[in-house]
Amino acid sequence: MNQSTFPPNLPLLGMTAYSGTGKTTLLKQVIPLLCQQKIRVGLIKHTHHNMDVDKPGKDSYELRKAGAAQTLVASQERWVLMAETPELPELDLHYLASRFDTDSLDLILVEGFKDEAIPKIALYRHGLNHSFEELIDPHVIAIASDIPLATSLPQLDMNCPEEVVGFITAYFFR
Repeated sequence: MNQSTFPPNLPLLGMTAYSGTGKTTLLKQVIPLLCQQKIRVGLIKHTHHNMDVDKPGKDSYELRKAGAAQTLVASQERWVLMAETPELPELDLHYLASRFDTDSLDLILVEGFKDEAIPKIALYRHGLNHSFEELIDPHVIAIASDIPLATSLPQLDMNCPEEVVGFITAYFFR
């Protein structure tokens, strides 16, 4: 399996950074710009918090809590599949990516999963009491920062989402 794409020809691109750097803020700007270029984007976001998209008192919540291992809730506007996974030792990014309808996507952006062997853009914000070198691994293809850095990696202005999108489209689609 090619570790940078799963399934074949559907690239994964990670955004890695320290907490508080602005990963989500940048992605909220980058995703619409990619969509304007007719690039169909999926997103996997890792969270360290216990999260639940369902609400107590709702039928789907009550049925899931009754013991359903997987619950799919659907409306005309969207559907969501919830899977109970307390027995899994750790999340598997490639398994999660395989849950997407890959025929309707061109790129999956990944927020988190910093240790995965996928192409990544490292985000670095000056003043967070970390060095940018701590973010760099063999899979980092560029660094987006708010200051110039001493690195041989391509440098992007993290405050210019158009520049980040230009790099992404050049790297994956040209």
